[in-house]
Amino acid sequence: QVQLVESGGGLVQTGGSLRLSCVASGSIFSINAMGWYRQAPGKQRELVAAFTRGGSPNYADSVKGRFTISRDNAKNTVYLQMNSLKPEDTAVYYCNADITPRSSPRGNYWGQGTQVTVSS
Repeated sequence: QVQLVESGGGLVQTGGSLRLSCVASGSIFSINAMGWYRQAPGKQRELVAAFTRGGSPNYADSVKGRFTISRDNAKNTVYLQMNSLKPEDTAVYYCNADITPRSSPRGNYWGQGTQVTVSS
């Protein structure tokens, strides 16, 4: 069974930094895409940054220049370095991945979410 586990959230002051990590585990044949979404209270879940297979990363306009997504393919891990954080970045951050397991159909997976709170 495929599982995504996030870590690295927390409370930080405006202008601070945090680094999120997401590890995909289980019987994985290939990871086709992997990235981060967030959902603030009362708002819809939105894309923050993501890799597609073989492609350059995509970023939400609101985080360009402040956030950087990176990955370690050998560890099935994706990271989100968040700098110059603002109160409007406060949200639950979710890892998302499009994965083909070894013995089941390709599917879309979500982590449990990690809270990021930026105080003003």
